[in-house]
Amino acid sequence: MQQTWRWFGPDDPVTLQNIVQAGASGVVSSLHQIATGDSWKLEDIVERKAMIEAAGLEWTVVESIPVHNDIKTRSGNYQTYIDNYKISLRNTGAAGISVVCYNFMPVVDWTRTNLKYELPNASQALRFEMTDFAAYDVYLLQRENAAADYDPEILEQAKQRFDAMNQEEQAELENNIIAGLPGGQDSHNRDSIRSAIAQFIDLGTEGMRQNLFAFLAEIIPVAEDAGVRMCIHPDDPPFSLFGLPRVVSTAVDARALLAAVPSPSNGLTLCAGSFGARADNDLVAMVKEFGSHIHFVHLRNIRREDDGSFYESEHLDGDNDIVGLVAALLDEEARRGTADRRDQIPMRPDHGHTLGSEIGMTGVNPGYSFAGRLKGLAELRGVMHAVERMRS
Repeated sequence: MQQTWRWFGPDDPVTLQNIVQAGASGVVSSLHQIATGDSWKLEDIVERKAMIEAAGLEWTVVESIPVHNDIKTRSGNYQTYIDNYKISLRNTGAAGISVVCYNFMPVVDWTRTNLKYELPNASQALRFEMTDFAAYDVYLLQRENAAADYDPEILEQAKQRFDAMNQEEQAELENNIIAGLPGGQDSHNRDSIRSAIAQFIDLGTEGMRQNLFAFLAEIIPVAEDAGVRMCIHPDDPPFSLFGLPRVVSTAVDARALLAAVPSPSNGLTLCAGSFGARADNDLVAMVKEFGSHIHFVHLRNIRREDDGSFYESEHLDGDNDIVGLVAALLDEEARRGTADRRDQIPMRPDHGHTLGSEIGMTGVNPGYSFAGRLKGLAELRGVMHAVERMRS
């Protein structure tokens, strides 16, 4: 697998030189300065690509070209945004970048309630706490009928948690959930998120699934012509939040998506942390079933809890079988052969703990510290080398 690294552009505190020092050969990046829904100009893509290549790296994956909410609801200016997306895909392919990761999550992108969850070794991790999320949804956001989406035990704990929060803690929780995270597409306030949530709840799961399939039916032929492979990122977390529909959370969802628009350009991002937050998702089995459609991999680990809560653990010490997953991915690469450079699966160490001097440092993106991802990549690289050595 090609070892890559998420880079947020020239303003990222982790530099391209840092990425070279980490031992990665590929960069995963996006043009974050372009508003969601606008088309990407070829010259802007080429400029960013040249910047990456000047550091001795390859722009391997675009993560992501965001999908406007109007496309997800097929309302408003959705056709204009789809047409703009086609332009972006053509220009991405013309610039020589062949993999585009995207997601179809409604309203909120990847969601956590605590961005500085302290672990026993005093490092900081990302955490999703169901009690805190329910406290926000039911008692702070006061979403209509929200209480019906939670078990009575969770509601009781959430009320106790909310009553114990001061205003500063409430504001921090709200900011963590709805103000946007690194690589996320949107930032909301309380009024805007209520309105957006209501629109998607009215759409429903099947309505949203059909909108995803309609979007793919339009863009996948363009991706094929452009030499681009699309790979959808799973829902994160892979279960409903705010009563919203989820359409990329399970193997069943992946099966339906791939069958809806059969094409080598219609593929998956296998995010081990997102799919792995559900105990009923067997990651190794998913690689074996969907292998030829896996165009990109996020490797991270989690510790699950019975109520749906989880935190992001050490890369090799969690509920996901990362060693088995890496072995299965290497098997898939071997099956593909090595004649085409595109047959190599790009991976990146997804998220990382905040360690050492980066704790409390201004500008460090939650989950995207240098030291934490460096540690994760080193561990994953060791697994890859060990598996390959045992098989040689």
